[in-house]
Amino acid sequence: MAKKASKPAKSNELDGKEFFTAIELIEKEKGIPKNYMLEKITQALISAYKRDHEGISDNVFVEANEITQTVRMFVKKEIVEEVTNPSTEIALDEARKSLPAAQTGDVVRIEIKPRNFGRIAAQTARQVIIQGMREAEHNMIYDLFSSKEHEMLVGTVTRIDPRNGAVSLRITSNGESTDAYLAPSEQVRSEVIREGDRLKVYVVEVRRSSRGPQVLISRTHPGLVKRLFELEVPEIYDGTVEIRSIAREAGSRTKLAVWSADENVDPIGACVGPKGARVNNVVAELGSEKIDIIKYSDDPAAFVAAALSPADVLSVQPLEGSKSCRVAVPDDQLSLAIGKEGQNARLAAKLTGYKIDIKAESAVHEWEEEDAAALAQQAALAQEAPYEAAPLDDEEEPLDDIPAADPQPEAAAPAEAEDPADPQPLEGGEG
Repeated sequence: MAKKASKPAKSNELDGKEFFTAIELIEKEKGIPKNYMLEKITQALISAYKRDHEGISDNVFVEANEITQTVRMFVKKEIVEEVTNPSTEIALDEARKSLPAAQTGDVVRIEIKPRNFGRIAAQTARQVIIQGMREAEHNMIYDLFSSKEHEMLVGTVTRIDPRNGAVSLRITSNGESTDAYLAPSEQVRSEVIREGDRLKVYVVEVRRSSRGPQVLISRTHPGLVKRLFELEVPEIYDGTVEIRSIAREAGSRTKLAVWSADENVDPIGACVGPKGARVNNVVAELGSEKIDIIKYSDDPAAFVAAALSPADVLSVQPLEGSKSCRVAVPDDQLSLAIGKEGQNARLAAKLTGYKIDIKAESAVHEWEEEDAAALAQQAALAQEAPYEAAPLDDEEEPLDDIPAADPQPEAAAPAEAEDPADPQPLEGGEG
């Protein structure tokens, strides 16, 4: 009876050809650079050997030669007469077996065969390699998505946390995908999100974490409105029309200040589009959020007046020395200028950067009364400033024999002007 051909014993030798083939495969499938992986794997092999051999320091190194398809490990040892540390030293007689010309003090390198690795060391090497691959993937994803900060991406809702409503989305860019986090504070309150929905989101920030890159996204950020208009309006995308300022209360209303570098291009008309098609597409994406598009102006008065649209403005008076202004509107336009719960005035203040005090035309005289009262108060304070007498010289005696002058009668205090009724100005920073 013929004997079965015995299977060749498995060798623990590192097959260089298979090794480099595997590296190339990882590069193709995962997109991880070959050089990066070679560095991680050589570090893993060294780490495994050190774990299995006490006393080894930095005298171990690996040579990975892609041309010869070989991976070899060496340990450097100093030739000595008497060995006290076998991990870093070798006896002269032992060294001369392979190097007849060896002398005491020389440093030689001795090849370490991979088959000499222990089982635990080999497992360690494998774990480090896997970790290296994972880190490489994380770094690649971080580099890719960090370049997308302040950009708009499309993601698919994969999970909604039932406890707090936080949403996880799977977003993709250049063939790479990762999970993104949409916090409850970055969601539009009136918006209903379901698993499987595709959402356009604004990338606020990309952070590093132990579990990989963390992509923070938003549906409420004003930048989302800007990116949506760039998508819909070619003139904005090519730079002919610029978005100079945005003020937004997500889910309710947005004000947009636009400007054109070309006198022949109407920036508002370009954003609105034929029959309102462009702006309507943006509104539809934002869940019927109202959008006011105004023309930007370097003139603060004209800019503030436009920002208070749709209300008519009679006059705008910027106040010197501050980012504040007074706005007069027709009596029947006051509520429109202020808006529901102050929203129109609040958004106008955010858009322009000015604190805006709005009054009806019939109440403009109150500002004159306020100014007069302020001037009177300043004058009173100036009169009440105390007189400081010069101190006596320590070396001089006071002249007691000089009669004191009669005290002057106290000046009558000015009458305080009555404060007129003064509604508080609406500040842009208030929510």
